[in-house]
Amino acid sequence: MDKKVFIKTFGCQMNVYDSNRIFETVNKIGYNKTEKYEEADCYILNTCHIRDKAKEKVYHEIGRLKKSFKFKKKPIVVVTGCVAQAENKEMLSREPYIDIVIGPQSYHKINEIIKSYAYQKKKEEITDFDTIEKFNYLSKIKNNNSNISSFLTIQEGCDKFCSFCVVPYTRGPEYSRPFEQIIKEAKELIKNGTKEIILLGQNVNAYYYLDKKRIFRLSDIIMELEKLSDLKRIRYTTSHPKDMTEDLINCYKNSKKLMTLVHLPVQTGSNNILKLMNRKHKIEDYFSIYKKLKKINKNIKFSSDFIVGYPGETDQDFNDTLNLINNIEFINSYSFIFSSRPGTKAANLKLIDEKVTGERLKIIQSKLFESQIKRNKSLEGKEIEVLVENQMKDRFKLFGRTKCMTSVIFEGEKKNIGNIVKVKINGSNQNSLFGKIKLNQDKKVA
Repeated sequence: MDKKVFIKTFGCQMNVYDSNRIFETVNKIGYNKTEKYEEADCYILNTCHIRDKAKEKVYHEIGRLKKSFKFKKKPIVVVTGCVAQAENKEMLSREPYIDIVIGPQSYHKINEIIKSYAYQKKKEEITDFDTIEKFNYLSKIKNNNSNISSFLTIQEGCDKFCSFCVVPYTRGPEYSRPFEQIIKEAKELIKNGTKEIILLGQNVNAYYYLDKKRIFRLSDIIMELEKLSDLKRIRYTTSHPKDMTEDLINCYKNSKKLMTLVHLPVQTGSNNILKLMNRKHKIEDYFSIYKKLKKINKNIKFSSDFIVGYPGETDQDFNDTLNLINNIEFINSYSFIFSSRPGTKAANLKLIDEKVTGERLKIIQSKLFESQIKRNKSLEGKEIEVLVENQMKDRFKLFGRTKCMTSVIFEGEKKNIGNIVKVKINGSNQNSLFGKIKLNQDKKVA
């Protein structure tokens, strides 16, 4: 009987990419994927450490698993990802139900560790930073992802050391994959049916690879992907204002496939707080990038991340953030109250009163949501291009995204999946557009 693996993924797009690669790895030792965790011979929990209470979510999930397998054979339980990296051996001692802990830079060792545990029943914790070895190993395993829109990690880790962020400690220092390795994997994805590639990195625009005295940047990857005829859309995330270089900005002039949404986290509109956060850029720098991109293409839109209530944030600092939001139309952004992460510089700073931060978050989100609703409302009655990604679970509607990444749910036929179609928008809410596919069109992307 085939062995079955269930993988549950928390967190960012990179974890989604990692989970796919983990499956393709364990598939080599006979594990087939199941969508029902109750069937699993191996249960893998891929974790994220960015948000508050991430660690407790892991133990909650393990507790649920224990109840489900109370009267049947226990699966091999593997915890991977950033919580695994941060907590490592503590997880094995706190929760005996966990068998293996593997950090995000050690996935290339997962097969030998699982096989060893199956034979010896010896618990293991592997959290070395072997990024180069990991990607060299994974490059030999074909990426079989056949999604219309697919993630592709090009860079991992961070050297910025923002005061609030755990990434340098959980993902390690910045590492850029070899240029040719990335292009090869992109071609595999396209051959599988991918029409849109989203390039990933903790600091994706810090990508820097030196090969035979030539330096490759993110812009070089974008312009190389531009040449691949069956690929129709290119995106990247997450970027840092400090690494928004002129060559990357010029891609919005030179590339027809690079989409017009720029996700550029700013975190706050206050230079004072940016300095405390060790963000290494000023609001003036952010506005300069905004103006340059708008000059190239007035249809470029921005999304961002905001941290509210960072220790030391005054009323004036908060008002500076409101001013930034009033001056830049962010069409889709994420905002959170500051929560301390163990090991970071900001971990032990004095927190602002919860009532104050709660009220500030309400104000920020009200403005951001108002902007999203206004933007989506303005598209009603218009025909827009949508890349069709899949059929909804009810099988009556299709799902796709606009150039600016807005979700679109619309009436259409299954044969349109993988095509760029025109959709007449007849309704909207904060997060999505609703419409009907324009009849008598046959614009295919393949």
